Amino acid sequence: MILCSNPHAQYLALREEIDAAVQRVLNSGWYILGDEVAAFEAEFSAHFGIEHAIGVGSGTEAIHLALAACEIGADDEVVTVSHTAVATVAAIELTGATPVLVDVDPVTMTLNPAQLESAITPRTKAILPVHLYGQSADMDGICEVASRHGLRVIEDASQAHGASWNGRRVGAIGDAGCFSLYPTKNLGGLGDGGIVTTADADLAQRMRSLREYGWERRFISERPGWNTRLDEIQAAVLRVKLKHLDRFTQLRRDIAARYDSGLSDLDIQLPSRRADDGHVFHLYVVRAKQRDSLLEFLRAREIGASLHYPEPVHRQPAYRNRLPGSNDLPVTERLADEILSLPIYPELSSDDQQRVIAAVSAFYGAEHAANPHAA
Repeated sequence: MILCSNPHAQYLALREEIDAAVQRVLNSGWYILGDEVAAFEAEFSAHFGIEHAIGVGSGTEAIHLALAACEIGADDEVVTVSHTAVATVAAIELTGATPVLVDVDPVTMTLNPAQLESAITPRTKAILPVHLYGQSADMDGICEVASRHGLRVIEDASQAHGASWNGRRVGAIGDAGCFSLYPTKNLGGLGDGGIVTTADADLAQRMRSLREYGWERRFISERPGWNTRLDEIQAAVLRVKLKHLDRFTQLRRDIAARYDSGLSDLDIQLPSRRADDGHVFHLYVVRAKQRDSLLEFLRAREIGASLHYPEPVHRQPAYRNRLPGSNDLPVTERLADEILSLPIYPELSSDDQQRVIAAVSAFYGAEHAANPHAA
C-alpha cells in the first residue's frame, strides 16, 4: 500500500537521532515546558526569521491562543474560509467569536481578497487566511484590506512550514502565525503539538501567559487562561526534524515536479504555483471531473489517494446552516467535488511515485477508451 502521507517512514529515516533525543528527555526528569521546549522555540524562531515562537498543545490551540491574545471573543467576528480543515473554524468558535466565511480563489484555492469587503461588518476584528496545501494565500491583498479596516491578521500556516509570499515566510507577515505540528505535517512530531509566531513582544508575552492559566509567576493567574503546553518529548523530536526541514522541503518539491511532468497530458488540473515558487507541497492536490471514480480506481490498486477535504466546513453537520457567508461559496462548493490528494512525503520512492503516475494515466486511458468524446 502506498500511503498518502507516512510519518513512520520519516521516523525510520531519523530513528537514531530521534531515539537519542527522546532518551535525553527521559533521563532529564523534566517533561513539561523545560529546556527542550525553550530550545525548540528559539530554533524555530531563528529558522523562520520570526522574533517570537510559543509552543502549544496543537495547531487548533495555536489559532485559539493567537485570537484570544488579540482579545477577540464573544460578539466579535473573524473572516476565514470554508475550504480548510475544521480546526480553523473550531478554533475561532473556542474564543466565542463567530466565523464568517468567504470564498476562495479558483486557482490557488486560498482566501480570495476580493471577497473580503462584503464580509466585513462593525463586529469584524480579524481576518484568518489559510495557507492551504503548502502555498501562501495572497497576503498583500489580505493585509491591504485589513489595514484599511484596522483588523488583525492571524495566519493559519498549519500546512505551510517554510512557505513564502514574495520572499517573506508565512507566519511572519500577519500579527501572528499558527502552525500545527501534527505527525503528518511538513514539520511534525510523534504526537500532537503546535506553535505560534509573532513579531510583537507584548502579544508574545500574553500568549505565554494564556497558555498556562494566565500565569506571569507560578500559580498566580493575572488573567483567565488555560492549559495548552507543548511537552518536552515532542519538542526534542521536533528539534531533530527541524534540522532536516529544508532538505525534506526540497524532496517534496522534487516529487511535485515529477508529478507535474508525468501527469501534464491528462485531463486533470495540476496544482498552481506562483513565480516565486514559495509552495512547500504539504499536499499534492489535483482537480478531476471524474474524481470519485478516480479515487476508487486508485484505492483498488492500493494507492492511498485522499480528500482534503471531503466536505467544506459549512456543509458538515455541526456547522450546516449556521455560519454567516455559507450561502455564497460557489468556488468552494465546486472544489469539494473535484479535489484529490495524491501521495506525497519526503521518503516516497521514485518507484512508488511512478506506480501512482501509471495508475492515474491508466484510469484516464480507460476513461477515454470508454468515452472518446469526454472533455
